[in-house]
Amino acid sequence: MKKLGNLVLVAALALSMLTGCGSSDATTLKVYNAGEYIDKSLLSKFEKEFNCKVVYETFDSNESMYTKIMSGEQYDILVPSDYMIERLIKENYLAEIDWSKITNADNLMDQVMEQAAYDPEHTYTVPYFWGSVGIIYDTTVVDEADTAAGWDLLKNTKYAGNIYMYDSERDSLMIALKALGYSMNTTDTAEIDAAYNWLVEQRDTMDPVYVGDDVIDNMISGNKAMAVVYSGDAAYMMTENENLEYLIPSQGTNIWYDCMVITKNCTQTEMAHNFINFMLDEENALANTEEVGYLSPVQSAYEEMCVSTYEGVSAYTIPDTNNPLNEVFGYQDTETKKYFADVWTKVKAY
Repeated sequence: MKKLGNLVLVAALALSMLTGCGSSDATTLKVYNAGEYIDKSLLSKFEKEFNCKVVYETFDSNESMYTKIMSGEQYDILVPSDYMIERLIKENYLAEIDWSKITNADNLMDQVMEQAAYDPEHTYTVPYFWGSVGIIYDTTVVDEADTAAGWDLLKNTKYAGNIYMYDSERDSLMIALKALGYSMNTTDTAEIDAAYNWLVEQRDTMDPVYVGDDVIDNMISGNKAMAVVYSGDAAYMMTENENLEYLIPSQGTNIWYDCMVITKNCTQTEMAHNFINFMLDEENALANTEEVGYLSPVQSAYEEMCVSTYEGVSAYTIPDTNNPLNEVFGYQDTETKKYFADVWTKVKAY
């Protein structure tokens, strides 16, 4: 019996070593984040530092993330965008942040903390990354004078067949609404219809290719003249191809904020706070922003990137948050969301 007991003990210890924790139920943290959106070495570093296991999964859009968690899948930490955060708060899905446990909070930029209309008091959110949406273009192909047209550059027939559009309902409609002088948060169906017509005309005259993350390698390789991209992806592309430049159109754009949140059904609240605090550590934040290219909300990490990896890279600069034409996506009611979705379906149905 004693020998059997020793074997059981050895097996238990082996299982503990494999999981990286004493108990997978007690010390496993489930994190759900967007794809290609973290320096994955930080996950191993966190596991080692806190003697736990991180189950890390990725989503391709806020909407697919929402669908999965509404289907019953449980996570401890999510990293959604501003408008989806509003929705999750309204639907009582998030737990409050215990800021006394976030000892690295002083590292955060005041500018980011003051712009959180989606959660004004940061009751539920801790900033992760932020940035803008713009156009990246090949300076060897695109005439610099043409860029003065802003979003209407995407309708310049000189570049027909030479454009990538981001395959995103809200981002694409944002472009058309901004080009027409409307708010991207409009609920006016006449304005949304006008944006639909803008996108259909662009589709029919420009023959754009609707893409996702594959736009990164394609633009680095020079496969098209221009693309609609997020600023962080643009920053990375510009470090890989010196011919690329980033444009924030004068008609205004989307300034977005992604945050770490803790779900109400989180099983590891203490460890979740540890993870959030870990990501705000100056060294870890620096590694993270250098890896993915997006603006860090940690002041020292942002400043270091501006004089090192992303020095002179226009996509890695703070967007003008005081410009009223630059907006943050707001929560959409069910009727408006359905109208946007129907319009986008029709744009893509060709």
